[in-house]
Amino acid sequence: MDYIQSFIDLGPSIVLPIIIFIFGLALGTPAKKAFLAGVTVGIGFIGLNLVTGLLGDNLGPAAQQMVERFGLNLNTIDVGWPAASAISYGTLLGSLAIPIGIGVNLLLLFFGITQTLMVDLWNFWHAAFVASLIYALSNNFMLSIYGMIIYLCLMYLLADIIAPIINDFYGFPNITFPHGTSAPGFLIALPFNWLFDRIPGFNKVEADPETIQDKFGIFGETTVMGLIIGIVIGLFAGYDLGATLKLGIALAAVMVLLPRMVALLMEGLTPISEAANEFVHKRFPGRELNIGMDSALAVGHPAVLSSSLILVPITILLAFILPGNKTIPFGDLATIPYAVCLMAPVFRGNIIRTVIAGTFYMGSILYITSWVAPLVTAAAQAANFEMGGNSSITALVEGGLWPTWLFVTAADNLPWIFLTIIFVIILAALYYVNKVRKPKLVEGEE
Repeated sequence: MDYIQSFIDLGPSIVLPIIIFIFGLALGTPAKKAFLAGVTVGIGFIGLNLVTGLLGDNLGPAAQQMVERFGLNLNTIDVGWPAASAISYGTLLGSLAIPIGIGVNLLLLFFGITQTLMVDLWNFWHAAFVASLIYALSNNFMLSIYGMIIYLCLMYLLADIIAPIINDFYGFPNITFPHGTSAPGFLIALPFNWLFDRIPGFNKVEADPETIQDKFGIFGETTVMGLIIGIVIGLFAGYDLGATLKLGIALAAVMVLLPRMVALLMEGLTPISEAANEFVHKRFPGRELNIGMDSALAVGHPAVLSSSLILVPITILLAFILPGNKTIPFGDLATIPYAVCLMAPVFRGNIIRTVIAGTFYMGSILYITSWVAPLVTAAAQAANFEMGGNSSITALVEGGLWPTWLFVTAADNLPWIFLTIIFVIILAALYYVNKVRKPKLVEGEE
């Protein structure tokens, strides 16, 4: 376990290139090609981290300034995903997430009830996070492991469902996102899209980046949109002219640089994805394999970035006006793109729809985050996490997502029964998606 933990602690920019290289060799990719693919993925992740770091370094202080300016008097601090991942991996339960996650994935692949091969091992921390909350609630180790397994199956189910949509909208063939922050947003977007399609007038409004650019000219350019959004956030924060313009330029830079880093990542992933499907087609005719990756690949899309940047001041305003909310949004504000990156494809890149649905989603996230804050705090104390003098902490876009609510609620009420019911439903859905629905679609295409 110590060796596994030491490896995972190296971070995704090291872990993923090694995993990509090993998978490439196992799939028959020439050593040189597999090595270059792994290195390219590592470089892409470093570039991606630099750009998202630029986003966080500029949004964080602006958000804090807005919180102070609006006079938010809330007692639970959002410490963000870096702290949440450290808490998750800080115990034996968390360390087990990696081997359990791999085992569950291989078992589902063996029986043909998932098409997702999870490569992004580092992000198993999402399953560890949910398991840690179950343990903080129940003090039952085996129940927490059981909840972790069910949560992993849920992510693979969502990954299988969204893979065609990711290919269609983002243009990523045989790539999917079994990502604990992003995948849940897909199911939230579906009923909203159904509703929007039935509102006369509103259902005709086109607001994807291309349409906005055509209608508004230079003001519809993604770079200029980033500049304008940054200036507006700076004004909300009460910045002076220089600081406001600096924030605007920083967000404009993010709008340009992030998609280029994603393209670099895809350059490294494409040969491995192609080799994986060639490997599967030879040995298992009729089956496909999707590479499970970090949804960082999706956050550079103009519709995702524009929507999420607009949602930053909206989320802070919601924290101020929602009765009963206890969470101060802070650490995860720069992670909002991850929460909405699988909502945008459902809305076909419509920024207005994404912002409206995202506003409701962020409101629910604030409430769930406030609700689970005592469990997050207890998990942090169990992992000996330094809370920086805060008596109550939470993580906005992990602790506040609906799977967290679902699993914690089940663990608090006849846990073994309710978790088993959830497990059976998920397994049945996996079987239907991959053993019933998929063969019918393939047969129909033929």
